[in-house]
Amino acid sequence: MQNSKPTRKLAAIAALLAIVLAACGGGGSSDTPESAPATTQAPTPTTEPMAEPTEPMAGPSAMNSGPGCSAVPMDGEGSFDGMADDPAATAASNNPVLSTLVTAVSEAGLVDTLNGDGPFTIFAPTNDAFAAIPEDQLNAILGDPELLTSILTYHVVAGEDADLADLIESGSVTTVQGEELEIASDGELASINGASVVCGNVQTANATVHIIDEVLVPAG
Repeated sequence: MQNSKPTRKLAAIAALLAIVLAACGGGGSSDTPESAPATTQAPTPTTEPMAEPTEPMAGPSAMNSGPGCSAVPMDGEGSFDGMADDPAATAASNNPVLSTLVTAVSEAGLVDTLNGDGPFTIFAPTNDAFAAIPEDQLNAILGDPELLTSILTYHVVAGEDADLADLIESGSVTTVQGEELEIASDGELASINGASVVCGNVQTANATVHIIDEVLVPAG
C-alpha cells in the first residue's frame, strides 16, 4: 500500500496532460484547413470586333469615267445625279456640254422619242464635236430634217442600255438608223467608229449615254 500515493499522482498528471493536449487541438494538429494562397486571375482581354469596311456610296456617278466628265456640272439638274432622274432628251437639255445636240434633237422632232420608255444606248456628241463641222455644212444638216434624223438616229441604239464594258464585249451595235457602229477598246474607255468616248456610262432614267468627241455620219 506504500505505492498508492505515487500512483495517484501519476494518474493525476496524466489526466492533466490529457486535458492540456485536448485544449491545444490534440497535439498541434488543426481541423481547420489552411487558407489556400489567393490566386489573381488575369483579366480576360476584350477584343473589339473589327469594323467592316465602309462600302462606297452607290449612285449614278459611281460609273462615270473619262476626261470629259470634268466638264459636266457637279450639281443641279445637269449633273450626273440630276440627269439620272430624267429621260434622255430632258437630261441632255439640262447639261451645257450637250446644248447643240439638244438643238438638233428638237429640230428633228425626236424629243418625245428619246424621252420614251427605252431603254436606249445613246452616243452624244459634245458641243465641240458639232463645232468641228464647218458652219455651212452644219446649217445645211440642221435645215434638212430627213438628213438630220438619219444622223441623230445613227447615234442611238434601241432596246438596251449598254455600258462601256458591254459595248466592248459586243464589238458592234445596230443603230435605230439601221447601220452598225464598230466598237473598240480605247484604254479604259472605248471608241465608236473611231470617235473617242470622253465621258462614258452617264445614266439617265431611260438610257445609258456615252459622250463622244465627234459627230457620227452614216455611210448611206
